[in-house]
Amino acid sequence: MSNLLVEETSPYLLQHKDNPVHWRPWSAEALAEAERDGKPILLSVGYAACHWCHVMAHESFEDEATAALMNELFINIKVDREERPDVDNIYQTALALMGEHGGWPLTMFLTADGRPFWGGTYFPPTMRYGRPGFPDVLKRVSETYKSQQDTVVSNAEALGNAIREQGKAKGGEEPTTAILDHAARVLLGAVDPVRGGTSGAPKFPQPSVFKFLWHMACSTGSPLYKEAVTLTLDELCQGGIYDHLAGGFARYSTDEYWLVPHFEKMLYDNALLIELLAEAWLVTESPLYAVRIRETIGWLEREMMVAAADGSGPAAFASALDADSEGEEGKYYVWRAEEIKTLLGDDADLFNDVYDVGPFGNWEGNTILNRSDDKPLRDSDTETRLEGMRATLLTEREKRIPPGRDDKVLADWNGLMIAALARAGGIFGEASWVELARQAFDFVVTQMTDPIDDNRLRHAWRAGEARHPAVLDDYANMGRAALMLFEATGDDAYLTHARRWAETVEAHYADAEDGGYFLNADDTDDVILRPKTVMDNATPAGNGTMSDVLARLYHLTGEVAYRTRADALIRTFCSEKPQANIHQPVLLMGWELLTGAVQIAVVGDDGDAGTAALLNVARSETPPTRVVTRVAADASLPDGHPASGKGCVDSKPTAYVCIGFSCSLPATSADELRERIGAMAAAG
Repeated sequence: MSNLLVEETSPYLLQHKDNPVHWRPWSAEALAEAERDGKPILLSVGYAACHWCHVMAHESFEDEATAALMNELFINIKVDREERPDVDNIYQTALALMGEHGGWPLTMFLTADGRPFWGGTYFPPTMRYGRPGFPDVLKRVSETYKSQQDTVVSNAEALGNAIREQGKAKGGEEPTTAILDHAARVLLGAVDPVRGGTSGAPKFPQPSVFKFLWHMACSTGSPLYKEAVTLTLDELCQGGIYDHLAGGFARYSTDEYWLVPHFEKMLYDNALLIELLAEAWLVTESPLYAVRIRETIGWLEREMMVAAADGSGPAAFASALDADSEGEEGKYYVWRAEEIKTLLGDDADLFNDVYDVGPFGNWEGNTILNRSDDKPLRDSDTETRLEGMRATLLTEREKRIPPGRDDKVLADWNGLMIAALARAGGIFGEASWVELARQAFDFVVTQMTDPIDDNRLRHAWRAGEARHPAVLDDYANMGRAALMLFEATGDDAYLTHARRWAETVEAHYADAEDGGYFLNADDTDDVILRPKTVMDNATPAGNGTMSDVLARLYHLTGEVAYRTRADALIRTFCSEKPQANIHQPVLLMGWELLTGAVQIAVVGDDGDAGTAALLNVARSETPPTRVVTRVAADASLPDGHPASGKGCVDSKPTAYVCIGFSCSLPATSADELRERIGAMAAAG
């Protein structure tokens, strides 16, 4: 037997298609069925790589007795939170307002019209962990819904009103450098001075937070900010959270030492960390960061590429790799000392010393490879030997049953990776990385554009089908990706895409009354309200990223309308309270870019060696607020650009560095341009 999920494309939903639970996908039809039958809704939200989602599925959703109870008492709806982030956001907010910690699986009980009235996350099959058994929860909730209808409705109304209040802007402040400084100091105080990251366990990489601290290090010169970031990156790059054989970072560490990861690998974490590592490398020139970037991009190319259904055309990036294999978390990744001895022979002693391999393991009798106590890279000959050993172990590991791969393509997460590859490719002069970004961008444009309106995107693609309306984050992240590719290539088509998507956001997502942008569009008709997000979580909030997009569009085009929108957006959410601002570092960086961009304009033709030399410097210099514009020798910079009217000097490719409306003297060589950038950045 199968339920109504059999027609879905989401790998997560398809994992549940053979459950005895009569699951429905989220839809207006499912809500109408609940209204017709007078039953409450049991909403279960998760994602394919979620370990505890698998646990609850095995314990409860695959159990005939529990499923029968669910089918009798509820209309059961299953949602992939990665396909419907707007649905997930609404009910995660509701759970938080109940005083509960959020997470996945999310288990929410709704009135027949979709309003939440009670919920939780994981429930065991019988009472344990201080949590009630799931069958008992089902019976009690159903009985309450029947016998206390007035109370249920009252609770649902109160929660709905509270969710709407959560979406209203709490800012309205004029941003200042003092506000940024205050937020940075508060965040710095939360950093673990020994292991980096934020203090305590679990430890998440939080790349948006540490990118903000890196910006503050660059703008203030404070070694405290710099050391907080480099300490964190060093620990991440050498800890067990990093896959030392194949590359790529896991989602988080369950301990405070970065040793034991939650083994799932998410596209967004790796995108954000690639970009942060590349920015940090510009200052530190750390060989460790360069190696980890290359290895992680190598992992992307080997394991995360998804082609169109017919196998032709460009490829984009899959969403995630599961934490589990063979029903066991981390089984694919861990080792025993005797295995390594058999595979490496006499080399095992060196490998074990470097990668923390001992006879008793470092996690549940097994070993998670890490270099936490061997952080500096060794001499080149030793590292070459270690590379060969890792290749031997990787070949053996690939014989194991691998974790599942969630191969759906998400526009917003691909946007993050495209931007990271374009930025890292420019910094390291790696044209192949930029080409990889271009391919993924072309995939989203060709496979995920709405067939009726080519200014609209779809959120998710899999198996030849693009589904679900785009959310704000899709346009924000793809818009920023387009601008990063424009800076990396000079191709005007990317700027055109960014401009069109910015107009789509303004037309369909803007909150004309309270400011900012809603998460879902004005024509999304299957949710109880339109949430609005500004707090950065594992991924940057769409409103924060839009501040970056609008600021870049202003600097690249000179059009004041973009600055006006960016300024209004930032003012809407910027608060005088540091505790509010520390949760929106991407928005604060948007203001920094808007008001203090280091604009580098290069005038010269493609194919000219002088143009290429100037562009290489422009794309690989240290100011994190740089914005690069390239125009042909016979073209003009936009009227509103501070270097407008300036062109080639003595018919040579020429660059100008501007901050605000002040520009440097022209630079016609790479060395001159480095000098101009340094002088302008210092003066700015």
